[in-house]
Amino acid sequence: MAETLLKIDDINVYYGAIHAIKGISLEVHQGEIVTLIGANGAGKSTTLRTISGLLKPKTGSITFMGKDIAGEPAHKIVREGISQVPEGRRVFAEMTVRENLDLGAFTRTDKAAIASDLDMVYGLFPRLKERANQVAGTLSGGEQQMLAMGRALMSQPKLLLLDEPSMGLAPMLIREIFNIIVDINKKGTTVLLVEQNANMALSIANRAYVLETGRITLSGPASELAASEDVRKAYLGG
Repeated sequence: MAETLLKIDDINVYYGAIHAIKGISLEVHQGEIVTLIGANGAGKSTTLRTISGLLKPKTGSITFMGKDIAGEPAHKIVREGISQVPEGRRVFAEMTVRENLDLGAFTRTDKAAIASDLDMVYGLFPRLKERANQVAGTLSGGEQQMLAMGRALMSQPKLLLLDEPSMGLAPMLIREIFNIIVDINKKGTTVLLVEQNANMALSIANRAYVLETGRITLSGPASELAASEDVRKAYLGG
């Protein structure tokens, strides 16, 4: 059994008076792709934002590599080894592709390793290399998604959080992005993926959790969930 990289235990998260996450527990093991699927507003993005320190849980614990990180500030959590690719990409539109990637490595000082990771990112995303000096705001949606993923990888994360990477992309590009997620995982980065495209997410994940209105209602191997009648009806257009 691979070691547990991330363990969430009974967390409750509120937005003001709204109880957004109601006592969820989940874990991600070293080397896995785990996906969190569910309808809009189920609490998927809130879960990722809580892991990455943008929101604080009211109760419960979040353990990463054996250390409780619940409520730690976001910049510290990046240093611990968790990087998030936010929903809607959020690239720095006025800066070039290369400047965006350099910013991803802001916590690091190992110049040779940073250069080697830049080569790795350009290998995964050849289009970013071609457009290294182009202003990020002028890239297409798919290229901005690649840049957001590349930027997150520049911090050398042990765990990559992906929030709706397929949102707003053409089907051909979605396939390309998902192939790249598999590549990133094969190169040793563990992935926690939040995705509305449940078919695609389940096709690449090892395990999956179904979130409904702030609660986990189902979990198991991704292949089993993909074959489940309930999941098919609710999320797979079956």
